[in-house]
Amino acid sequence: MFSIWKRELQSYFYTPVGYAFMGVYLTLASVMFYLQILQQRSSDYLTFLGQMGYLWMLLCPILTMRLLAEEKQKRTDQLLLTSPVSLTGVVLGKYFAAVAVMLLTTLLTMLFVGVIALYGAVYPGEMLVGYLGFILQGCAFIALDLCVSGYAGNQVTAVVLAFGVNFALWMLDILATAVQLPWLSGVMSFLSLYTRQEPFLMGQLSFASIGFDVTFVIACLLLTIHALDARRYRGG
Repeated sequence: MFSIWKRELQSYFYTPVGYAFMGVYLTLASVMFYLQILQQRSSDYLTFLGQMGYLWMLLCPILTMRLLAEEKQKRTDQLLLTSPVSLTGVVLGKYFAAVAVMLLTTLLTMLFVGVIALYGAVYPGEMLVGYLGFILQGCAFIALDLCVSGYAGNQVTAVVLAFGVNFALWMLDILATAVQLPWLSGVMSFLSLYTRQEPFLMGQLSFASIGFDVTFVIACLLLTIHALDARRYRGG
């Protein structure tokens, strides 16, 4: 698994993908920070952190599109599927490489906290809880989009489908507030990655939300392993 992780992590920075993801994310986040925090003279960083979470929906497909779909497109997937590394090791190696890039990007966003500390109060406990939810949400989107990449035939299809699935999750959150049937609204809210982040944005450590996010990640990774296993069984 480590060899796969190392190879994929290096490839993010040997190609423009890693730089593009980090550059676009940090640029958009900086614009949002200026408009929502600096211009408004606000120190409500947790609300801003929740808004930054929507960037995962937009940009995680860029981070994951090549992980498995590219292997299939270039027909190098059979070499990977017949390598000594288990399918679980392959999927975990690729997943944690993408997570490493996401964590590095998240680390750089903490510079915003330093700016707020110059003129406002920063509460470390609330900030840590907020970032925990933020990171878990990013991990969930990466797992979901990696799963999409495992079923897609090429990178373009992977990024389009991943964005579509992410957008559907966002719509699920919106529809949950509009649906008149309480039970259906409850189901939609339960499945929403955005609703699950709300306790963290209030500085509350929610073990239910942590459990949901971890379960969501595991389910997506298992589906990805199944996709690779089916591909190996079919011979490509």
